[in-house]
Amino acid sequence: MSAVEEMTVPTQADMQGMAEEGTATACQAGVLLVNLGTPDAPEPAALRRYLAEFLWDPRLVPLPRPLWWLILHGLILRLRPRRAARAYRSIWTEEGSPLLAISRRLAAALEAALARHCGQRVPVVLGMRYGNPAIAAALDELQALGAERILVLPLYPQYASATTASVFDAVATALRRRMHLPEFHFIGHYHDQSWYIGALAESVRRVWAGDEASRERLLLFSFHGMPERTRAAGDPYYEQCHETARRVAAALGLPASRWRLAFQSRFGREPWLQPYTDEILRALPDEGVSAVDVICPGFAADCLETLEEIRVLNRRLFLEAGGRDFRYIPALNDDPRHVDGLAALVAHHLHPWLSPPGMRSGARHARGQSGHVGDRPAREPS
Repeated sequence: MSAVEEMTVPTQADMQGMAEEGTATACQAGVLLVNLGTPDAPEPAALRRYLAEFLWDPRLVPLPRPLWWLILHGLILRLRPRRAARAYRSIWTEEGSPLLAISRRLAAALEAALARHCGQRVPVVLGMRYGNPAIAAALDELQALGAERILVLPLYPQYASATTASVFDAVATALRRRMHLPEFHFIGHYHDQSWYIGALAESVRRVWAGDEASRERLLLFSFHGMPERTRAAGDPYYEQCHETARRVAAALGLPASRWRLAFQSRFGREPWLQPYTDEILRALPDEGVSAVDVICPGFAADCLETLEEIRVLNRRLFLEAGGRDFRYIPALNDDPRHVDGLAALVAHHLHPWLSPPGMRSGARHARGQSGHVGDRPAREPS
């Protein structure tokens, strides 16, 4: 039985009972779906605003604030926005930022899937950790819809302080001045969920389908990098990345010689998690590897780091080093298997909040009246 099948979701009787309640109890709970963020436009001014917010996060740069303000505003924001704008223009679409467009489609598809899983409407509102739509605005929208219970789902399969914990910080900041707080549940990761591993493996199989030569290619798992100091401080990100890659490789039946793991997107001078993706790709041709497929499991939606850094820049590095063939395997994006897996995960965690009539008061009394941050229902999915 798959993890999706094992998850505790409402039964048909539960769904009928919830539907009978009608609009009187519409939108008891809502989902705040969070992704990293994107600039409003591929222009230097928009990049300056976005980077000023992004790089000011102490989870990302833990330097003393006065010192970091001088470096950020005196140097980085004078130089980096123009270069970053050129990179964003190379991937910008008619819908705007790919990350934002894909995340919006994913939110809409997730809401539709949750209606099927839960037997009632569960609104899904998108918020970006940096930029727009902001998390504070998304929380306001959920409150306006009447949601008194909110599940927060960061689209980061692997937990990291710089990403997942930063979302928690932003939610707490947005609610700091509110008198009446909703109940909360926060999903910290899903790096080892069998539906997620299966969706990743299937995305690789689709690229390999009908091509016998694909079985001889190297599969490179490229995850976003983090400073090495975060691992030393106890962040589980490194281990969770390796666990994801091992499980996908096992699902594909790959021997150790057919796959590697590396970390991309480093900046600054301090050591980051290794090995580095760009260095691996430069070295592979000298090791006799002429064809490589790259997958980035840590990105739920394609973005600058996958579409420009991996698909363009790192492809060029590999080919210039003597490689023959390079393929990027797209992120899961709004693929139906990704949507269904996320919906089953969310429905499992929402289940205690979406009980049939007559059960809610008892369930709420058993849970108490706290925010329930980090609560997990019984029978955690595998």
